[in-house]
Amino acid sequence: MKAVFKSATTLGVSLLLMSTFVAQPVLANGPIGEHVNHLQANIKDYSEEVEWMIGKVDTMVSDYESKGAKAVKSDDLIEYWESVKFHSAIETNYVPVYASIWQGIYGVKMAIDNNKPASDARKQQAAMNAALWQGLGAVKLAAQFQQKGLLANVKATATAGMTQSATIDEIKHKLDRVVAKYAERLSDEATNIVHDTYLHLFEGVEGTLIEQDAKLVEVLEKDFNVTLPKAIADNKSVDEVRDVITDMHTKLDRAKVLLEKAEKARKDVF
Repeated sequence: MKAVFKSATTLGVSLLLMSTFVAQPVLANGPIGEHVNHLQANIKDYSEEVEWMIGKVDTMVSDYESKGAKAVKSDDLIEYWESVKFHSAIETNYVPVYASIWQGIYGVKMAIDNNKPASDARKQQAAMNAALWQGLGAVKLAAQFQQKGLLANVKATATAGMTQSATIDEIKHKLDRVVAKYAERLSDEATNIVHDTYLHLFEGVEGTLIEQDAKLVEVLEKDFNVTLPKAIADNKSVDEVRDVITDMHTKLDRAKVLLEKAEKARKDVF
């Protein structure tokens, strides 16, 4: 059953991930290990780490179920996840699933910390397991793209000299990282990413966008400076923060179309 589920998961995300992997710049903001640039060589390790992670969480939930909260250390859940190489492999290749994994981990942790019924912890555990298998499928697919030369090496900073329309892709990627960091309970870091993305990326395309659609710029400015930071500051749920960013993605898609149109017009002139 597990093998069937993993295969179905990999197939189910393939079409979505194909455009995601090829289109977006691959960035990272901390020590990640050179292994992320050699995914295929590390697939066996990643697979074993997912199995290990699932087993460790299952043991913890079983101990909680039979012995109570005093018998477990819920903080160990974070240490388990951050200790595996797979952690950075999925973070640098498919951020939305990375955020879902964190959401599941914290769901288990909060169920234990708040002495919820074991069934609540099991529900969160199941969500975490599903996200882990989906993440492994995503990394396997990314490994195939990487071997074909369709993925750039992971970089520590943004690519210099990118077009304005490509900047929109990077902005969307950064916003996905906001969800991931918020799911990690790193609200300050999530907010900093929002501000840095606005200052260092969005402001660079504002001038051209104002010429195309001033109202669109106005609503995106509000999203960057009011709506999204407030959702984080108000401790909204991860899903609510993700909804804000999904709405921003839709607006940014519109912005990209306008920027591509402007870029084409400039090329036609010259």
